[in-house]
This record gives sequence, structure tokens and C-alpha cells, in this order.
Amino acid sequence: MPAYEIPLSPKAQLVTVQLAGVKRKLNFYWNPTSECWFMDVMDDVSTPLIMGIPVVTGLDLLEQFAYMNLGGSIVVQTDHGPLLNPTFENLGVTGHVFFVVTEG
Repeated sequence: MPAYEIPLSPKAQLVTVQLAGVKRKLNFYWNPTSECWFMDVMDDVSTPLIMGIPVVTGLDLLEQFAYMNLGGSIVVQTDHGPLLNPTFENLGVTGHVFFVVTEG
């Protein structure tokens, strides 16, 4: 299954990407209380689809939303510690977010 890294940097950001051939907007933002990045998924005109997903390692961030048929999985991994969550400073640097296309 092909995997594509979503290009990010360690700051709050809205990125437009193709997920399984469909344009989506992903909003990444830091929550200082939980010390964790969060992600919102929107369609190409910014209609919310999924809001407030913690950007954590060790699981498919879209698994519980399989009924939405988004065409793949989003997984997170950090260099030098695949199960360490991305920090405020390393998202997009050594903390990586990947979209893995589902074979179908």
C-alpha cells in the first residue's frame, strides 16, 4: 500500500492535500493543555468532516471513521522513537504524518 507524507512544519497550519484522489483540507493545531497536536479534516470547500483528532502514534487516526470511505489511513511516526508523539517543535521535522492508501 502506498504511503505519502503530508508536508508539515511545527506551527498551526491549514494544508490542502489529495487523499485517495480527493482534495481535502487538514487543519493542524497545538493544544497546550494536552500538549498534543490535533487535526481537523474538511472537504475542499472547508465543510467540516471530522474535527479534533489527536495526532498520536500507534494507531490509524481514521480507523473509527472507516464508514466515511476516505480511501486510506493516517498514521503518525517520529524518528528515533516510532511511538513517541510529535512535540510542538518537531511536527513535520522528525514527527511525520502519513496517508496510507487503502488497496481496493
